[in-house]
Amino acid sequence: MTYYIKELFYSLQGEGVHTGRPAIFCRFTGCNLWSGRETDRASARCRFCDTDFRGTDGSGGGRYSSASALANQISALWPAAAVQPWVVCTGGEPLLQLDAALIAALQQRGCAVAIETNGTLPAPAGLDWICVSPKAGAPLRQTSGNELKLVYPQCGALPEQFAHLPFQHFSLQPLADVNGIDHTTEAIAYCKLHPQWRLSLQTHQLLGIP
Repeated sequence: MTYYIKELFYSLQGEGVHTGRPAIFCRFTGCNLWSGRETDRASARCRFCDTDFRGTDGSGGGRYSSASALANQISALWPAAAVQPWVVCTGGEPLLQLDAALIAALQQRGCAVAIETNGTLPAPAGLDWICVSPKAGAPLRQTSGNELKLVYPQCGALPEQFAHLPFQHFSLQPLADVNGIDHTTEAIAYCKLHPQWRLSLQTHQLLGIP
């Protein structure tokens, strides 16, 4: 299989349960809820994405012809041999490409493998961490995992719709648009009333890091 990668980079996890954790990010190209073109945003199922996942022109990006080649490139970014590498597979939608072969290749190199997905496709076995971010109007097929991270508010995707699902952690992330301050206030109020949920902020945006 050929893997199409937008970029590979080493940074800190910016949101969710693992906020602040050093991680290698593998951003796959492509998404099944939006083309990535601004001209298509108004008709997309997910209209609030702020990530560039088109093409293979980012740092470390390219076409990798094997799981082994990509795993070598990813693991080489980790700076500390004494600490297990934490690899976050993201996108776009990583489950359009991430497969058992790449998971196994990364784990053979000592990496723990996490994924951030919209949940519209089932995740392969063997992942060390599954974070699902449901989107209104899109089918949810990955209905269990470690963290459910919901962008809030979304008409048609209320927190109550997901609170019963078998996840260990529930994160509520304010929608970052022109009304972001109001959304943050609303998310804080919701978490205080429903302590099953924890507030998740995009700290990488606040700090100006990738």
